[in-house]
Amino acid sequence: MNEPPFSAAATKFVCVKPILALFIALTFAVISPASDTSALINGLAAAPMKIGALAATHYYDQTVVVTGKVVQVTIRPAVTFLNLDQPYPDSPFAIVILHGKSGYEGDVNSLRGKSIEILGKIKNYHDKPEILLERTNQLTVLDSTNSFSAVPAQATPPPAKAPPATPTTNGIPEIM
Repeated sequence: MNEPPFSAAATKFVCVKPILALFIALTFAVISPASDTSALINGLAAAPMKIGALAATHYYDQTVVVTGKVVQVTIRPAVTFLNLDQPYPDSPFAIVILHGKSGYEGDVNSLRGKSIEILGKIKNYHDKPEILLERTNQLTVLDSTNSFSAVPAQATPPPAKAPPATPTTNGIPEIM
């Protein structure tokens, strides 16, 4: 008698093998970290987490939005430091602006006393958290109405007043 090339047991194993491989692949896909897709929510990029300046030490090498009040502005020849919430050396967080590299054109002294937000990757510099300001759109100033502006508002001078009218002999004032 001629037997089929595959026995019944071998045929069952051949059918189960692809199903078993699929099961194993799906198991690893479910338990592996989804680092590439963790920032996506419903197909949209998730907004970065917003933290206070004091919490920044817990987020090294992560991109977040840090909020705080600028209490000290230190301008050096090549760099400017904005210390949040407390002056140096007790400041829990610093913003570093390299002159000529950030594109920031505003008056940094006008930021003193303002509540701000900065978006960026927190770096550890001598055990202190900081973000390097590389683009002007990283920094947001919170004004008193809780609306946002990317750069501090510049003071505008009041409009020039018209010269006073001088009386004439015909009773109609003449404007010079």
